[in-house]
Amino acid sequence: MSTYEFSVPTLFGLEGIAGDELRRLDIENVRVENGRVLFSGDERALAKANVCLRTGERVLLVLADFQATTFEQLFQGVYHANLEDFIPKDGAFPVKGHCLSSQLMSVPDCQAIVKKAASRRLGEKYGVSWLPETGAKYQLQFSIMNDRVQLFLDTSGPGLHKRGYRAVGNDAPLRETLAAAMVTLTRYRGRDFVWDPFCGSGTIPIEAALIAKNRAPGLDRSFAAQKWKNMDSKLWLDAADEAMDKEFHGAYDIWGGDIDPAAIELAKHNAELAGVEDCIRFEVADAGKFHRDSEYGQLVTNPPYGERLLEKKEAEELYRVFGAAMRTMPPKWRILVLSSHTEFERCFGRPADKKRKLYNGMLKCDVFQYGK
Repeated sequence: MSTYEFSVPTLFGLEGIAGDELRRLDIENVRVENGRVLFSGDERALAKANVCLRTGERVLLVLADFQATTFEQLFQGVYHANLEDFIPKDGAFPVKGHCLSSQLMSVPDCQAIVKKAASRRLGEKYGVSWLPETGAKYQLQFSIMNDRVQLFLDTSGPGLHKRGYRAVGNDAPLRETLAAAMVTLTRYRGRDFVWDPFCGSGTIPIEAALIAKNRAPGLDRSFAAQKWKNMDSKLWLDAADEAMDKEFHGAYDIWGGDIDPAAIELAKHNAELAGVEDCIRFEVADAGKFHRDSEYGQLVTNPPYGERLLEKKEAEELYRVFGAAMRTMPPKWRILVLSSHTEFERCFGRPADKKRKLYNGMLKCDVFQYGK
C-alpha cells in the first residue's frame, strides 16, 4: 500500500489531545501544529483514524502543498497534483476552502480556479472534454494561509463530531469532540464516578461512557472514503473489527442531571442511540443541590455561559450557587468546568488549580480544573 500524508483539523486547544490519540492508535509520524495534527500512513491508517478518533474533526488526505500569490500559480499548483490517483472519471469533485492573510483572499475566485485546474487535469488524464461527475463524492478542500496553499481530499464526509447518536440537540449543544476532550483531561478510564449536573442533551455523559467502554466513536456512521473506487471495503471492516475487539465490558457509574425535564428525555434518547443507555443514569436535578459522598470522582460539566446581559447575570448567580455546592464535595474529587464567562472563578468562589484555553465552535472558553 502507498503511504500518504494526512491532516486532522481540530478545535483550537485540542491539538495535543488528538495527537496523543493518534499515537495510541499506532499511527506513524504524528506532528502537532496549531489547529491540526499531521500524520503519515496508508489506507488502513485512513480507515482507523476515521473510525477511532474522538477529538479530531475530520481526516484530510494531503494532495498538494505549494506557495501561490497569483491565480496562475494557484492554477498550476493544483493542475500538477496527481488527482487522477484518487478521483475516477465519473467522480464528483466539488470544491470548498478558506483564505487567510494571503495575496489571494477571494474564496469564490479561488474555488473557481481550483475547480478549473482540477477539471483540466482530470479531463486530460481521462481523454475527455467533459466530466460527468455522476459518481461518488470526492470533496476537494483548499487552505490558503500566508500565501501557502494546501489542497486536500476529505475522507470523512460529515465531521467526525457527528457520531450518529444526536440527530437533534438542545439550544446550545456541546460538540462531541470537545466533550470527549474534557473527559480525557480528567484522565477518566471508567473506574471512578463521572457526574455532569448540567448535562443538556447528554453529550458529556455519553462521551464518558464511550471512553469507559473504549468504544470507537465512528462505529455507527459511514465515511466519504468508503464509497471511493480505489478504497477496499475490507479495510473499513477490519478497522471496525479491531476497534470492537478492544472494547471493555463492565459496570460504570455515570450520571447526568439537568433542571429541564425535556433535556433529560432527549439525553436518554441520545444515550439509547449511542448504545450506552445501560451505563448512564439521567435525572431531573438542581445543580445547586448536587452532592456525592464518595471519596473519589470526576465532575465534568458545561454550564450555561450567559452571552446576553440579562443571561450573564443569571449565569453568575448560577455559578455562585453551584460553587457553594461544590465546596461541600470531598476534597479528592476532580472538577472540570467549561465556560466562556470571564468572571467564572470569582462567581464560583475559588480560583482554578489549572486553566486551559479551548474553543467551543468559534466561542473562546476556558476549562477550569479543580483537584489533582
